[in-house]
Amino acid sequence: MTTAKVLLETGSTAEALPALGQGTWYMGEGRAPRRQEIAALQRGLERGLRLIDSAEMYGDGAAERLVGEAIQGRRDQAFVVSKVYPWNAGRDSAIAACEASLERLGTDYLDLYLLHWPGSIPLDETLEAFDRLVAAGKIRRFGVSNFDVDDMQTLARLPGGGDCAVNQVLYHLASRGIEVALRPWQRRQRMPLMAYCPLAQAGAVGADPLADPQLGELAADLGLTPAQLLLAWAIRPVEGLHEVIAIPKAASPEHVDDNARALEVTLDAATLARLDALYPAPQRKVPLDIV
Repeated sequence: MTTAKVLLETGSTAEALPALGQGTWYMGEGRAPRRQEIAALQRGLERGLRLIDSAEMYGDGAAERLVGEAIQGRRDQAFVVSKVYPWNAGRDSAIAACEASLERLGTDYLDLYLLHWPGSIPLDETLEAFDRLVAAGKIRRFGVSNFDVDDMQTLARLPGGGDCAVNQVLYHLASRGIEVALRPWQRRQRMPLMAYCPLAQAGAVGADPLADPQLGELAADLGLTPAQLLLAWAIRPVEGLHEVIAIPKAASPEHVDDNARALEVTLDAATLARLDALYPAPQRKVPLDIV
């Protein structure tokens, strides 16, 4: 199976990850049978969707505990990501928050630890905490989430800020504001994006491509479901480079299998042009879409 890969580079290390991972927002909260959700995450690992994204915020730790069950005995197969609340991101409080996440996850390290969104604690404090966590072997890399281009530029100017591995933001076909300034800036920095809500389940735009009959018709012409088309679009290469890891949530193994097929899809120029016509990118910078 041909799969799109995204290169995550930090310092002298680099790791290639599939352009499709697994999100866990609202998992572990009883919305679906627990065994089914665990089986879904494990199916994703079996399909090579190694990256599992969580956060201390999700269900007040319930999602992390679910992930911990799913990766038990499979830790070496998973690339585990979690996120710290902005108010827990101080030089000491971030250490405690990370240790609490590790306990819930049942692991002694995170592959990637993110600041969930910009907050009032100075970024240099957070960077100091992240550096200490890396030195202690409790996290392997750090990054941020919900940072716009001005936030990223501020971060990059701080000591250690250049070691930021990734920025996780809302991105889908109906919310393309990051294409104006943020995505090009990150491309110049060789810093990948992680796309949450890639199936357009949220955001300020309000459009729902999954229910759009024109998008449904285009997907059918390609032999895809609308969700597969949206995921294939989100992880499409730009200027020949795969730079987006999409992290849809899938609460059943069958849903995981459906999502995974998007890794094998290459959208031709005509299809991309049709999608651009249906959901054009803004022509000027707009506020970062956040949920």
